[in-house]
Amino acid sequence: MDIALEEARAAAARGEVPVGCVVVREGRAIARAGNRTLAERDPTAHAELIAIREAARALGTERLADCDLYVTLEPCTMCAAAIAFARIRRLYYGAPDPKGGAVENGVRFFAAATCHHRPEIYGGLGEAEAAALLRAFFAARR
Repeated sequence: MDIALEEARAAAARGEVPVGCVVVREGRAIARAGNRTLAERDPTAHAELIAIREAARALGTERLADCDLYVTLEPCTMCAAAIAFARIRRLYYGAPDPKGGAVENGVRFFAAATCHHRPEIYGGLGEAEAAALLRAFFAARR
C-alpha cells in the first residue's frame, strides 16, 4: 500500500484526485499508477484501470489471476468491473468511498449475482493516510 500512497501523492501534486494503485505479483510490484483523468482528458484514466492495463501488458495476458491490487480508495463501479474482468486475486483498498465506491458501498458490485469473478477483499489498509490525502486535496479546492 505504500507504493499506492506514493502514487496518490504524485497524482495530487499533478492536480489529479489523489488515488494511487499498484498491482503485485509474487511479492513484486509489476504495475503502478495514479489518477490521470485530467492529464489524459480521459474519464476512464483511473489509477486502477491504468495499473491493470500496464500489468496485462507486462505479463502478456489479460488474466491477472495470480495478482493482487492495492488502491488507496474503494473502487468505483467501472474499476470494480475491470478488477473482475482481469480476474484479480485479491483487492486491498484504503479509504471507503460512500459516494462513489462500488465494493462495500453503492452497488456492491462483487456481491451482485451477475458478477462473474469476486476477488478476496480487504478494506481499510492505509485508510487514515489515504483519507487524509483526499480531505486535504478537496479542502484546498474549496
